[in-house]
Amino acid sequence: MDKKNALRAGAVAAGTTLMMLLMSSPALALTRDDGDDPGSGLSVVETLGLFVVAPVALFLVIAGLVMVTDKSRKQQG
Repeated sequence: MDKKNALRAGAVAAGTTLMMLLMSSPALALTRDDGDDPGSGLSVVETLGLFVVAPVALFLVIAGLVMVTDKSRKQQG
């Protein structure tokens, strides 16, 4: 019975995703709106730093804080 429910949930999720993709309008990024003032693009190093290094560093900081607080609680108990 679990397989049947999992299959049904997967079908509903896939159908919902497909419908949202089909019904969403394109971003129309090529047409400029009044008042647009885009900045300069990011370099490869800036892009990697912003989208790769920063999230990994943030994850490591949060994971380290969780591990430190968890170990301190185990030593007290």
